[in-house]
Amino acid sequence: MYRVALCAACTSGPNSSTANMKISIITAVYNAIDTIEDTILSVANQTYPDVEHIIVDGASTDGTLGVVDKYRPRIAKFVSEPDRGVYDGMNKGLRMASGDVIGFLNADDVYAHKDVLRRVAGVMSNPHVDACYADLVYVDKNDPRRVVRYWKSQQYKEGLFLKGWMPAHPTFFARRAVYERFGGFDLSYPRQSDFELTMRFLHVNKINAVYVPEIFVRMRTGGISNSSWRGVLKGNFEAYRACKKHIPGMSPLFMIRKILSRFPQFFTKPSETRNG
Repeated sequence: MYRVALCAACTSGPNSSTANMKISIITAVYNAIDTIEDTILSVANQTYPDVEHIIVDGASTDGTLGVVDKYRPRIAKFVSEPDRGVYDGMNKGLRMASGDVIGFLNADDVYAHKDVLRRVAGVMSNPHVDACYADLVYVDKNDPRRVVRYWKSQQYKEGLFLKGWMPAHPTFFARRAVYERFGGFDLSYPRQSDFELTMRFLHVNKINAVYVPEIFVRMRTGGISNSSWRGVLKGNFEAYRACKKHIPGMSPLFMIRKILSRFPQFFTKPSETRNG
């Protein structure tokens, strides 16, 4: 795994090497009338200029389409049709994306600040970097100001996936060429396809990824993989199946390690939360 130090030029903002870099942001949505506006504005208000926001709707019936239509001038590409779930929507977005770098922002998530994509462009201006990722905070779905969980990541090293680690997917940005070479989301993992994909990219194909030690995304609680203990257990079993696919001989104890690896996220708070 190639290691890249984060220098000032990589984090300060666009320069001559980022001027022509387009970033595609894909949002897969279904019936998110209460949150989709915040997501759209979060992308629209980014200070990085060359952003392509793609929204893939799964034929919403709750008024989501009306909210999206309100902001159509700020949305580069939009489609609404039945799909086979969120990862199918993300795959559709991948096929529509024309950016050099691709990221995903869920329909109930927002970027932590207006310079997130500027940071991403700075890091990805290094031609040796295939992907980057950062930290994430879960916030109360009814009070987005209240942080309930802090997903602090780390620089990738071999063996982390065996312990249940993965980069926070909404903070994960990869070059479009990586998806073209290694594929998109495997729909046989309806809850943990992001785990399988990032493991396939980092562990199996050993792309060069950089960890950016700052918070990129604020995620509302209540997603398909963390809305209940039943959902957590189903998600962990899917992650175990993904590990068995890529790492023969994986022990079922992996599921316990994966659950235990999440506990520190509930007791650690980011410094700005402690100070705020």
